[in-house]
Amino acid sequence: MISKSILTPAKGAIDNFTHSLNPYAGCAFGCKYCYVRELPVSIFREEEWGAWIDIKSNAAELLEKELVKAKKRGKVALFMSSSTDPYQPIEYASKLTRSLLEVMLKNQPDFLHVQTRSPMVKRDIDLFQQFGDSIRISMTIETDKEEVRKAFAPAAPPIPARMAALKDIKDAGIITQATIAPLLPCSREFPAKLKSIANRVTIDDFWMGDGSGGRRTERLGIRKIFDELGLEKWYNPSAYKVVLKMLDREFQDAPIQLGVSKAGFSPDGK
Repeated sequence: MISKSILTPAKGAIDNFTHSLNPYAGCAFGCKYCYVRELPVSIFREEEWGAWIDIKSNAAELLEKELVKAKKRGKVALFMSSSTDPYQPIEYASKLTRSLLEVMLKNQPDFLHVQTRSPMVKRDIDLFQQFGDSIRISMTIETDKEEVRKAFAPAAPPIPARMAALKDIKDAGIITQATIAPLLPCSREFPAKLKSIANRVTIDDFWMGDGSGGRRTERLGIRKIFDELGLEKWYNPSAYKVVLKMLDREFQDAPIQLGVSKAGFSPDGK
């Protein structure tokens, strides 16, 4: 796939960044709750979300040019990625995301947020370290229960592997974030499991985070999965407040920043 541009002006939930950066179109993880299923990029494809991927093969070349122009206009804060996963399985062979990081190291943005749910992200620790404190590696960890993960995101990497990868990155001196988004049913031990692996923890849910007050999620039929698991009480806009209190209690004696929804992703809180 040949793209016309690679940096997209950031909007909506990430408009406190200047641009989003998506190396791929489509995502092999195909999570059942993913709001991108409801966007034109997915709706107008014949294949099911999760069954197709487009590699933006000229992404590195475009980024080299567009980053120079963007920096001339002011500070540049990039969110990678907003509608795909930069470390989905195809990245093993393509190394496209790694090539973009190498381009950015030649002409660094003011801030780079890397959002993924893949343990593969730790492959690039050597590059992340060169960004200093201008980078944040954020791992999506929606729950600590594998049975819940399998119900909502069966093709996504196991939760223990994600946690282990994030710890390795934090231990390498890189700023890390555990992103509980969207919040799924979890255990009381969840906050303690995050305490040693993240500098920051951000929580979001379907009502705050799907861009439509939960309407997109409702159309996806996610409520039915909660019902089938006997966890229907978790499907409400107040559930996050209970988990937020648990996190706050656990982190009282730890230097961990705790954020909610859009504000929790802000580059200003790096």
